Amino acid sequence: MHKKELPLVSSSSRVTQSDLKPAALYPWRHRSAGPQVRVKRDWIIPPIRVSENSKQVPEDLVQIKSDKIFTGEVIYMLEGPGVDQDPKGLFEIDEKTGWIKSKMPLDREKHKSFKLKAFALSPSGERLESPTTIEIYVLDQNDHRPEFTQKEFVGTIPEFSVPGTSVMQVTAIDSDDPMTENAALSYFIVGQESIPPHSINKTMFGINNKTGVIYTRDVGLDRDVVQSFKLTLQVADMSGMGLTSTGRAIIHISDINNHAPKFHPTMYNMNAMENKNIAELGRVNATDKDQKGGDNWKIKYTIVNPSGHFAIRTDPVSNQGIISVAKPLDYESQAEYRLIVKAENEVRLKSPYKQIHSATVTVRVMNENEAPVFYKNPIKVTVAESIVPGTVLVSDIAHDPDNSKLRFEIIQDPESWLAINHATGQITARRSFNIRSPHVRNNIYSAIVKVIDQDADGISATATLEVNLWETNDYPPVLIPLSGTVCSDQDRDKLGLLLSAVDEDMSPQADPFTFYIADQNVAANWTIITLNETHAVLHPLIDIEKGEFSIPVVVSDSGSPSLSSNALVNVTVCSCDSFGDCKSYTAAVFGTKMGISFIALMIIMGCIALLLFLIVLAVAVNGCTRQNIRKGGGLLVGVSDDDIRDNVFHYDEQGGGEEDEDAFNIDFLRNPRDMVPAPASFFPQNCSLPRGKQPLRKDAPHNLPSPTYPRKPPGDPTDIEDFINVGLDAADNDPNVPPYDTALIYDYEGDGSVAGSLSSIASMGSDDDQDYDYLNDWGPRFKKLANMYDPR
Repeated sequence: MHKKELPLVSSSSRVTQSDLKPAALYPWRHRSAGPQVRVKRDWIIPPIRVSENSKQVPEDLVQIKSDKIFTGEVIYMLEGPGVDQDPKGLFEIDEKTGWIKSKMPLDREKHKSFKLKAFALSPSGERLESPTTIEIYVLDQNDHRPEFTQKEFVGTIPEFSVPGTSVMQVTAIDSDDPMTENAALSYFIVGQESIPPHSINKTMFGINNKTGVIYTRDVGLDRDVVQSFKLTLQVADMSGMGLTSTGRAIIHISDINNHAPKFHPTMYNMNAMENKNIAELGRVNATDKDQKGGDNWKIKYTIVNPSGHFAIRTDPVSNQGIISVAKPLDYESQAEYRLIVKAENEVRLKSPYKQIHSATVTVRVMNENEAPVFYKNPIKVTVAESIVPGTVLVSDIAHDPDNSKLRFEIIQDPESWLAINHATGQITARRSFNIRSPHVRNNIYSAIVKVIDQDADGISATATLEVNLWETNDYPPVLIPLSGTVCSDQDRDKLGLLLSAVDEDMSPQADPFTFYIADQNVAANWTIITLNETHAVLHPLIDIEKGEFSIPVVVSDSGSPSLSSNALVNVTVCSCDSFGDCKSYTAAVFGTKMGISFIALMIIMGCIALLLFLIVLAVAVNGCTRQNIRKGGGLLVGVSDDDIRDNVFHYDEQGGGEEDEDAFNIDFLRNPRDMVPAPASFFPQNCSLPRGKQPLRKDAPHNLPSPTYPRKPPGDPTDIEDFINVGLDAADNDPNVPPYDTALIYDYEGDGSVAGSLSSIASMGSDDDQDYDYLNDWGPRFKKLANMYDPR
């Protein structure tokens, strides 16, 4: 060991480290107040090497001396890791002699080296020399065994691998100095054990001593013979001559697809019931010697001659093939099937092994009594809603696979629109359809048809019949309104009555509507202007005077074929108030500035009333004069002999003297209710009654009080039915009218009547020379009578 020799410095007094102040002990930490001592040259101390784990402690490592030792006393100080820094207490220095010593054994695995600083100080603490660096290296000793990085190494190699195939690499570490032989490792295989035990006795694996790579040494790695190996490993330092430790490696032999699946047995028989989907008809079994559960073991089954009726899948647990019926079988079509099933691995087989093995499966179809089958369900037909009853909608709707006798029924028909032939199943329309029925949804009417197998204990099937209806033009549009008001005090271009129409049909058989005036003469003064598809305006073309007008209007729809209707629109042209309603006559008169006085208006109205009264009185007197009857003689006076058939007289009393005996006991009406004696209010007061008026009879009571007949004709046509019913009820309760089941008989009236013969109503007479057309002019009350005397 080399060291710098410095001149010795003597001192008269001894100074210890405890006597020095901190500034003297650690001068490099404080700035000196006085001038610095110039240092001639630095210390040069080579690195110091110390063996670890040395048992000679304390041990002198090196001695340092200052050049100032000859000029005075020098105190040596040491600091750094191992002295006053962690790890503390490993080194020390003699203050007087300068010897650096180790205080305890060193461990290279904890601290490989130390870098310390040494100082030379005067007794007063003044730094005599610049600090010098002292490096201490700990020399390694082989005090650590190598250790494997894993307790157990696991690797895999495919079976039948060739020699020299790398399996895996094992590793170990040594805490000693890697730059020395203490960490130079070597690997060894010191033991081999096969699983199953003793399946292979020869050495199958080797290891690279330097890298630790394990490889195959020999052939014969057959997984069917051996599944894995357990190796005992050893690692040693000092290149295999030093300390050692052991480890373990497990090597598994992986499977390759070197076995094809094979069927056992190769022939199978199965039975299948017809008309059923069967999830598992039967199983076929093929075995594979490859590793169970692995990819090379899995089998894929295929039906070589598929008919669409069968399918096959693999059971993932047992590796068996499961055959199922995917499409129902029909015994009548085919009673037996012969299937060829092949088995192969999902992973391609290593050549040159046989790839595919097959088996034969015979499936016999079992017959059963089947239910009838509809050709279609639902059964769909499309017809017009106005179909003619009896029209065939659909036929040949079902059949029986066993050719049994069938019976057809309709079990649900909410509107009773359909009829079915029970033997053939032909469905016809019982009557026309109505698309507005609540049972028609989205233009579809649904019914349920049932077919029954009469030879198989009533086995049946049902189907839905969907009748898709399309709209036809069944109803003409109806014009609305039939009356209205047109204000005369507005501009002509603003005049008009808004018209519309209502059609019970639906689009496209309804709107748009077409409006036009039927009478060309009226069309010269009025016109119809279309507003939109459903409305139009009745508009005057000229200045129309105030009053009532009847406009014949025709409205037609857009159906195919188009339907139309006629209507009279009653238009009132008048002055209107602010609400558009007609003003009253008095208001109209008093509301104008130009008019007549109130007194003059009253005189005019009185004259009009008097004139009307005189006219009514004249008509009444004239009627009474014409029908005056001479009492006691039974003769009629005031009646012209020129036209006796136009005047049928009302006899107040019955007497003899009529010579026309042919009219005796005429059976006028077989059913008297068809011609009820009309009350007087049906005819003008005191005027001749029409032919057919039943006279009083001597064989019936006529002195009893008769009920009151309705006198005032109805003003509104909608009340005519009520008016007739009231009159009919009064006639039914009249005691002077013969019973319903008796004939109306004319009494014998004697000879020599000045009224002339009534043979025109005799049963033996002829009506060819009579004219009864006037009966058609008397209104609906006499329609029955007019039809009786219609020469056509």
